[in-house]
Amino acid sequence: MSSTAPRQCATRHRRCRGDAGFVGGSEGILFGVVVFVFGLLVMFNAWAVIDAKMAVGSAARETTRTLVESNGSSNAAVEAGRNAFAATSNFDPAGLNGPAFSGTFERCGRVSATYTYDVPAIALPGGIGWGSGFTVSATHTEIVDPYRSGLEGEAECAP
Repeated sequence: MSSTAPRQCATRHRRCRGDAGFVGGSEGILFGVVVFVFGLLVMFNAWAVIDAKMAVGSAARETTRTLVESNGSSNAAVEAGRNAFAATSNFDPAGLNGPAFSGTFERCGRVSATYTYDVPAIALPGGIGWGSGFTVSATHTEIVDPYRSGLEGEAECAP
């Protein structure tokens, strides 16, 4: 037997004490760690988009609801929407774009508010992010109560 031949184990139950197989498997560990880290980044980014969509939807809903229940003043409605966004997410409320109002504030009129928010391309927990990634938006529509006081005209949509 030559000295360059690999060492063989004498019996089946005795363990070989060589390191000949480690070099062939070490890159598998590194590859697994890299896949794990990138998988976590993708998962964090997907959750950031879902979180931003829920927060923007909450802001649009609260803005429209406050506008319909108030006297038509948009200042209180915008403040309610921004407070709802800040309460339901870890994102910076300064990055919230909107609202864009549509519709008419009259009996039976449809009033809508639309907000948008840019989610970073790489988002980490705690509101940390880099780059420009996805834009999420939400629109909420409400009908002004036909029987409310303080508005001119008759309720034509009421039964």
